[in-house]
Amino acid sequence: MNNIRLLIEYDGTNYHGWQRQASPHGEEGDAHQTIQGTIEDVLTGIIKQPAKVVAAGRTDAGVHAMGQVVHFKTTLQINESSWVKAINSLLPADIVVKKAEYVPEEFHARFDAKSKVYRYVIINSGCPSPFLRNYVWHMKRPLDIALMREGSQYLIGHHDFSSFRASDCSAKSPVRTLDRLEIEEVSGEGIFLFTFEARSFLQHMVRNIVGTLVEVGRGKIAPSDIGNILEKRDRRSAGPIAPPQGLYLSEVMY
Repeated sequence: MNNIRLLIEYDGTNYHGWQRQASPHGEEGDAHQTIQGTIEDVLTGIIKQPAKVVAAGRTDAGVHAMGQVVHFKTTLQINESSWVKAINSLLPADIVVKKAEYVPEEFHARFDAKSKVYRYVIINSGCPSPFLRNYVWHMKRPLDIALMREGSQYLIGHHDFSSFRASDCSAKSPVRTLDRLEIEEVSGEGIFLFTFEARSFLQHMVRNIVGTLVEVGRGKIAPSDIGNILEKRDRRSAGPIAPPQGLYLSEVMY
């Protein structure tokens, strides 16, 4: 059995997230259009048997990816460049396979990942661009990057992130290690780039952190209060969730 790893980019605007959703009455197929369902349907047509794709990270509706990694297994053997051409010829324009490679049969896209990098983009401007509305969070009120950076330091390291996970998060433990959280202003034009790196994240963790740090940047929450929010372990103590369109799964390291 061949195990094939794909590097994928996608625009998540028109999809109900990564994960295929079961039809309400149990029929086969995708209840809503998803990235996984779209890719699996294309692969099933190529390999002539049901395809099962496993991803490094399961992105939410409206979230994008520049470096998603998946694997699938098949008995079909063609060269790696032919996999890329065959799959891309059938995928819609908002999903693209950048690379395909044969990997050991035991390779697992999710469990073998050493770390994942997510990036979130905010444009801090009084006049939002209609062309970027699906790819950034437009924030009209001024943000203080120094305050946001100060607040972010309380989040780096090994913590219980209960205050920053979704209420219906199914993870067994809320404890995670956030290895990197950087905030930079790109080109001095009010474009803020948040970079997060960890081995794994809780559901909505990145977006909840961004939403809370924005409240810090607006002066609504003191930077030192971030530590108190962590200690409370209560989602209601943190800020609102940031919208999905500014979030990108940027890279997965193995």
